Amino acid sequence: MTEEVMGLRERKKLETARRIIRTAIALFVERGFDNVSVQEIADAADVSKMTVFNYFGTKEDLVFWPMEEHFGDAARAVRERPPGESALDAVRRQFLEMIETRDPAVGLHNEPFARQLRELVMCTPVLMERAFLAAQKGTRDLAAHLAEETGDLMLATVAAAMISAARNALIEEHYRRIDAGEPVTTVAAEAPERADRAFKLVEHGLGDYTRKAP
Repeated sequence: MTEEVMGLRERKKLETARRIIRTAIALFVERGFDNVSVQEIADAADVSKMTVFNYFGTKEDLVFWPMEEHFGDAARAVRERPPGESALDAVRRQFLEMIETRDPAVGLHNEPFARQLRELVMCTPVLMERAFLAAQKGTRDLAAHLAEETGDLMLATVAAAMISAARNALIEEHYRRIDAGEPVTTVAAEAPERADRAFKLVEHGLGDYTRKAP
């Protein structure tokens, strides 16, 4: 449901959830994830501790709620692709669309909140573990869907791993370059060409890539 078609009650609930999340992330960034209690988050967000748990089952959910769905982006692209389109083309098309819209999920944005969120995950072991498991689940879901279509789980698993690795490498490249000081506009302008190169490597296989010279 989009915000445009939400009723007043649903919009207020969404606003409350967002306020709790932003309050929590600000506290986590300032003091560290392990050093902030749910009660302190509730007090800072001007809600009850029970309200926080009604919206989010665990403290970790406060971090992952804005990003959890994106771990399944590749599987969703493949599942929803039109007839005649290959799995790789579907993922490539989706990724290029996300580049064009500067989707925070692919690391192309100026909004500091998303970058703070990523840094928080990267420096907190329990969050890193959850992110790894969520990414692995996304790859397994992609493999399972490919296996349904092909009947070959082994090759589907190889294909899903390669597609996921290409996406992840591109996203990490975006973050690396922007963190190094390159303007987002420069990185975004070059992103489609780099995505094309990455997905072509998957499409054509490793072959002679890095063949050692005699």
